[in-house]
Amino acid sequence: MKVEPRHTFSINLPTSLYQKLVDKAGRGRVSAFIREVLEKELGEKQLKQQLIASHKRVAKNQKLKKELAA
Repeated sequence: MKVEPRHTFSINLPTSLYQKLVDKAGRGRVSAFIREVLEKELGEKQLKQQLIASHKRVAKNQKLKKELAA
């Protein structure tokens, strides 16, 4: 099993937002929660971009087929 290198960084949050984060994630699970949210968010954005690109290719291909048929 390959272990991916990790990076540690600091972020500044208003106390009210941090408290909401702790309430949602639970004490001791803040890092894991943030990692899960980021993985989901970034994965969904990448999937959305791939779907858009695929749709554009299909639309362009159909337009070309119509032009060739004419």
